Amino acid sequence: MITQFNEQNFLQFTLQHEWGTAIDVKQTLANGTRMEIWDSGVICFTPEQEASPFDLVLSSAVHGDETAPIEICDSLIEAIRSGALQLQTRVLFLIANPAAINIGERFVEENMNRLFSGAHSKGGVQNKERERAKAIEGYVRRFYTEGGTGRQRMHYDMHTAIRDSKHEKFAVYPYQNGKPYSKRQLQLLAALDVPVVLLHDGPTTTFSYFSVNEFAADAFTLELGKVRPFGENDMQKFAKTKQQLQRLLTEGYSSIEQSGNPNELAITIYKVLRSINRTQADFRLNFSADLANFTAFQKGDLLAEDGDTQIRAEVDGEAVIFPNANVAIGQRALLTVTPIEISAVRMNEQ
Repeated sequence: MITQFNEQNFLQFTLQHEWGTAIDVKQTLANGTRMEIWDSGVICFTPEQEASPFDLVLSSAVHGDETAPIEICDSLIEAIRSGALQLQTRVLFLIANPAAINIGERFVEENMNRLFSGAHSKGGVQNKERERAKAIEGYVRRFYTEGGTGRQRMHYDMHTAIRDSKHEKFAVYPYQNGKPYSKRQLQLLAALDVPVVLLHDGPTTTFSYFSVNEFAADAFTLELGKVRPFGENDMQKFAKTKQQLQRLLTEGYSSIEQSGNPNELAITIYKVLRSINRTQADFRLNFSADLANFTAFQKGDLLAEDGDTQIRAEVDGEAVIFPNANVAIGQRALLTVTPIEISAVRMNEQ
């Protein structure tokens, strides 16, 4: 059991223990911040003084080849550890799939972002990614539970997309189980330099929906550009995003300004029209492999063929995102979406 942590870099330690390690570190940093390490890739910081009652989860590497969010989190973790950031927010960092990082792939055996909300224990399949997803659920539960009730809970699960996008940065706002969306959270997404939001239409097994459904957290899947190898990300493109994350960490949730007419938010909103699953071994997309996310089609255009079934655009302007013909049978092969007016979104002030 590791009980002291003196490594130079937490990410490197994590990559050396890719499927977890027996560790229980509780250390107080020079500035009074409490650091706890619960596993490789799992590090919790509690400030000596809080700006607001606020628990923030920042996760990366649910897909191991999505390197920009990993680099952002690595930089924030080390800035807190060194004292360069004076923390005023309780935060849990999760580097979800270190083994996939080590091989530079999206996953080792199975897409981890289809394994939450208990999906890891269904279907009679066992593998390391399922074990890790189950463990990560437990760490999120521990973090929010130890924080206590009556606190603002948030979770940003940070990704980059496989392909180019008509919108370089966008957020997936998980299904809210009938509750209204949050104007304040939309304002914060704009401040994070994420000006496009997709409203999901139902429960999923993604990591962000897990936090919404289990803990009533304001949780989002953030897509921050395109997949690139380590060292090839233009980190200037993420400067505003990182700056706002630092502000949340050092000023708390109360730092988010509330002002203006929600209809004037600098946000473009899309809603899901359809989630199209692959049901046959013979599944084909009817467009080029490098088609950009949010490319729109006209009514009647052939989008895909699933065995003998033709899947065509149902309305003019129906756009596709996350197309992937190589998913496992039964999994989502693409979403189709359409833009909507922000005035049509039911939201509250919080």
